[in-house]
Amino acid sequence: MTIKKTEPVHAAEVVLDDVDVGYSGQRVVHAISLDLPRGQIGCLLGPSGCGKTTLLRAIAGFEGVMRGEIRLNDETVSRPGYTLAPEKRNVGMVFQDFALFPHLDVAGNIAFGIRRWNRGDRDRRVKELLRLIGLSGYERAYPHALSGGQQQRIALARALSPKPQLLLLDEPFSSMDVELRTDLAREVRAILRAEGTTGMLVTHDQNEAFAFADCIAVLNNGRLCQWDTAYHLYHKPADRFVADFVGEGTIIPGRVCEDDCVETALGKIRGPLSSRFVPGTPVDVLVRPDDVELDLANGEIQAEVTAKAFRGADFLYALRLPDDTEILCVAPSHDNFIISDHVRLRLNFSHLVVFPRGDSGASPR
Repeated sequence: MTIKKTEPVHAAEVVLDDVDVGYSGQRVVHAISLDLPRGQIGCLLGPSGCGKTTLLRAIAGFEGVMRGEIRLNDETVSRPGYTLAPEKRNVGMVFQDFALFPHLDVAGNIAFGIRRWNRGDRDRRVKELLRLIGLSGYERAYPHALSGGQQQRIALARALSPKPQLLLLDEPFSSMDVELRTDLAREVRAILRAEGTTGMLVTHDQNEAFAFADCIAVLNNGRLCQWDTAYHLYHKPADRFVADFVGEGTIIPGRVCEDDCVETALGKIRGPLSSRFVPGTPVDVLVRPDDVELDLANGEIQAEVTAKAFRGADFLYALRLPDDTEILCVAPSHDNFIISDHVRLRLNFSHLVVFPRGDSGASPR
């Protein structure tokens, strides 16, 4: 499906200013502040129970705030003691279970939110959206006859039909297999871009988040750890939780020996440090699988293969260093080693992500 991008036509903007949300007096999310620019696509990412759906429901207007305020398009829609009703926010929502009406055909489902429009405008909007989602000709089909991916696209079209300034998506791909989830996330992103609609997705799947969002909020225990691009979450995590949760990698001990240099089981690793430490300080170093490379001819670091996972284009190897330190390494799929093979490595660090030794909280920035 080819989708032509148009310039955003809505002035949507999401601002959360020091927001607390909870139930029965108990706070579930704490002091959340973020700003999603107009026409951009955001994501609330985190493990189950971290508060991401609660926060999305507050943005939608289904939950009030206990502190702070929420603004949409420069209008305050939530503050303590005041919650603008969901139907007055011009916000669309796509749910995990699609929530299509089984007794209505595809056209009827898409037109449900615009049934008060005149018939000509309504029919044109339905055809426009069916063309946009790649399902022209399905007007008279019923939901039970559609695949899961097709049902999801119909649910998206129904949410977009009234031209909302903001679309909220609550884990809409979670019931689908992994490959389809990522593909649909990219497809939905393209559709939102074509419509010029601001979007906010809730998910626990980082691949989904990376495929979908311009900016991602990583949440843990009801608090915002980092609001950033996928690139910065991966390469410049704000704390140990983000480093562990986003991407693959291992933490190995080290000691700062000089500016931009840490001594580890991999030897001296050089590169700009994410934080400044006095030489001699014990630290933990994040090693991503792409920070080390197989180099059988010239590699100076020896390692033993302890596990492997074939991923199509590449292998992910678990390797044990001579001092029993475990690291991960990505190699092309034709580099097919067996368990217990010995290999040689070279370092490929462009920068070093370091944390105080044993610190489970934020790094000193």
